Amino acid sequence: MTSPPSPPAEYNLPKTFSSEAILKQAKTDLKHPDPQVRILSIKYYLEKSYPSIPMSLLQEILSDQDPDVRAQALRSLIKFRSPIVSPLLKKYLKDSDPRVRIAALRGMFQYQEKIDLNILLQFLSDESTWVRRKVATLLGWTQIEGALPILMELSRDQDTMVRKAALFSLAALYPDESENYMMEAMTDSDPGLRKWAKMTLEKIVARPLKRRMAFLRSQV
Repeated sequence: MTSPPSPPAEYNLPKTFSSEAILKQAKTDLKHPDPQVRILSIKYYLEKSYPSIPMSLLQEILSDQDPDVRAQALRSLIKFRSPIVSPLLKKYLKDSDPRVRIAALRGMFQYQEKIDLNILLQFLSDESTWVRRKVATLLGWTQIEGALPILMELSRDQDTMVRKAALFSLAALYPDESENYMMEAMTDSDPGLRKWAKMTLEKIVARPLKRRMAFLRSQV
């Protein structure tokens, strides 16, 4: 992988530059035909001037025709604890491009607000494997009440990597409940997933006997 390009000299703005001068240059660069220039403009202007950036300019950025530009705009906005960001994230969960939907998803989890599970349910049938996998992964990083049914459904996803991500999160959050799903995965159509499920189940089974006896009694 190559390192990201260094910002042009004009992006190293002196601290004495006024916010008006910064925004003036931003408006110019956001009209540039090269998406990479527009992305740099977001990184080095939006993050310097927010929250004083006018809503009209913010809407222009988030409506950019290039999905990478829209995704970068969301990632930059997520860095600010502003009440206007949360509704924007919900809006772009329905973006036409999976990169933007993933950026919005990450933002929702990073804000650590109470997430409406009905919002996450819509992603069970998302056309993008990346998006479904990201939902499974993000659920494993947080403690969200009611996540178990979503992870159970994702553990049977048509894509191998989505199934593995869901099983990994199940094992992390619900070690006892995950045993049955690991056993099912040992007969999965993918040999790599079968091997991983077997290794993970062996680790679960090796837990202290006291915890295992408590689990077995709960099944009677």
